[in-house]
Amino acid sequence: MAKLTVLYKHPKDPAAFDAYYMRTHVPLAKKIPGLVHYEISDGTVAGPGGGTDYHLVAVLSFASLAEIEAGLATPEGQAAAADLGNFADGGVELLMFDTKTL
Repeated sequence: MAKLTVLYKHPKDPAAFDAYYMRTHVPLAKKIPGLVHYEISDGTVAGPGGGTDYHLVAVLSFASLAEIEAGLATPEGQAAAADLGNFADGGVELLMFDTKTL
């Protein structure tokens, strides 16, 4: 498996971010070819010392890193990426990696 982890920093208007994310962005992202599983954080994103700079974490699973890259290169992937500028005004980081079970 491979993961695309999306770290959304605190937006200016959390309620507007949440509404847009669920109503508009999630349906776009779910159309990315190769997507196997989509999960998001529920509630506060905390670290060992308490609060963090993050409002929401999304983890999208694919069969491989190549599948993530191929999915993001499609029109559906490009639409989801372009949509980030419409709501992620606090900033966003994307991390992509293959995983292995230990």
